Amino acid sequence: MLSTIQPPRYLSRFPLRGRTKSRPFQSLSSAQPVTKTSFAADQSQILSIRDSLLNRHLSAVELTHSYLDRLKQTEPHINCFLHVSDPDKVLKQAQDIDDKIERNEEVGPLAGVLVAIKDNICTADMPSTGGSYILEGYRPPFDATAVKRLKDLGAIVVGKTNLDEFGMGSTTEASAFKVTANPWDLSRVPGGSSGGSAASVSARQCVVSLGSDTGGSVRQPASFCGVVGLKPTYGRVSRFGLMAYASSLDVIGCFGSSVADTGILLHAISGHDSLDATSSKREVPDFTSQFTSASSLKSRPLEGLRVGLIRETVDAGVDSGVKSAIEGAATHLEQLGCVLKEVSLPSFSLGLPAYYILASSESSSNLSRYDGVRYGNQASSDELNALYEESRAKGFGSEVKMRILMGTYALSAGYYDAYYKRAQQVSFLLQ
Repeated sequence: MLSTIQPPRYLSRFPLRGRTKSRPFQSLSSAQPVTKTSFAADQSQILSIRDSLLNRHLSAVELTHSYLDRLKQTEPHINCFLHVSDPDKVLKQAQDIDDKIERNEEVGPLAGVLVAIKDNICTADMPSTGGSYILEGYRPPFDATAVKRLKDLGAIVVGKTNLDEFGMGSTTEASAFKVTANPWDLSRVPGGSSGGSAASVSARQCVVSLGSDTGGSVRQPASFCGVVGLKPTYGRVSRFGLMAYASSLDVIGCFGSSVADTGILLHAISGHDSLDATSSKREVPDFTSQFTSASSLKSRPLEGLRVGLIRETVDAGVDSGVKSAIEGAATHLEQLGCVLKEVSLPSFSLGLPAYYILASSESSSNLSRYDGVRYGNQASSDELNALYEESRAKGFGSEVKMRILMGTYALSAGYYDAYYKRAQQVSFLLQ
C-alpha cells in the first residue's frame, strides 16, 4: 500500500507556494459555489476552484503548483503519464488566468482546472503516441475537438496519460512504454485501457481527465481506481482527433472525482462537430441541472424508481467478490427506495464475442494507415512491402498484432458473412 502518497481528498493537504496574507489559502472543499446551483460546491472540485479563484482565496498559480508538486511526488511510483507538460508553460497559463482575474476580466468556466488527456487523443505540439512504438515521438499539428473545447473554456492540459496500445487491453499493461499502477495498491492494475487517466484523477495529479471507451475502457478503470467514469452515448462527443480503434464503438469519455465534475466535463466537450460526420446534432442539455445536494434529499430519495438486476451478470462464472458487490449495491438501492426486479437477457453472453469480432475487424482496417510512411517510425528497407512489414513488426505490440490478424481473418473472402456480418446482426439485436 502506498500509504505515504495515498490520494488525499482535499488540496489543503498539499504544500502551497507563495501564500500571502492578502490571498490566504482556503480549502477547496469548503469554498462556496460561485453561482446558485442545485448541488453543493463541495461536490465539485471544478466549482470550488472557480469560486476560490474569483474570490481571491487562491491563485491559479498556487493551485497549479500544488498539483505539479503532487504529480512530481507520485508519478515515479504510479506511472500515469507518458508525457508531462512543461511546468513553465503550465504556470504561464495559470499566471495569465490570475492576471485576467486581477483586471476583472471574464475567465472561462474551466479556468485553472488541470486536465489530463489520454494519449490516443491528439494534442497540438505534444506527443500523441497511442501507447505504441509505431507512433513514438509523433506530434499532431492540431487538437482533438474535445481538447480544443476544454482549452477554449480555460482548462490547462497537464499531460498525456498512459494506455493499453491503441486502447486494446483492460489493464494498461499492454502499453509499449510503461506499466501504470493502481494508486491505492501499487501491486494491482488500474484497469484499462484508460488506466492512466483514471489513476491520475484518483491520485489527485489532476482535477479531471479524458479517456476513451470502446468496450469498457472508461467504466472499468474508473471502478478499479475509485473515481467516477462516464461513457457518453455514441455521437454525443466528437471523435475528431481520437485515434480510431473500432470506429463504430469508440467514444471519448470523462473521469472525475465526483458525479458533478464528470457532468461538467461532459457538458464542456459535448455538441455537434462538422469535422465528425457521426457527431449528434441534438441540443446539449445542462447535465448539472438535475444534480441535487445530498443535504436536501429525504431518507428514501429513490422512492418508486425501478431498477433491473440482470440475472446473467450474477450467474456462474462471475467472481464471488464481484457478485457480492453487485448484491450489496442492490440492497443499498432498495434501502434508498428503489424497487428491484430481476430480469433476464438471454443474448447477454453474445455481447463479448460480437464485440471482439467487430472491434478486431474494424481495427484491422483502421490500423492499416500505420505503415511507416505517413506516421511515426519507419524501418529501413529498399523495398516497399518489406518497409511496411518491418515497420509494423517493430512498431506494433503483440496484443495489437493479434487483434489485427483476427480482424483480417474475419473480413477475408469467405468469412465476412460468417463472422463480421453476423456480429453486426447480433450487435443490432443487443441494442
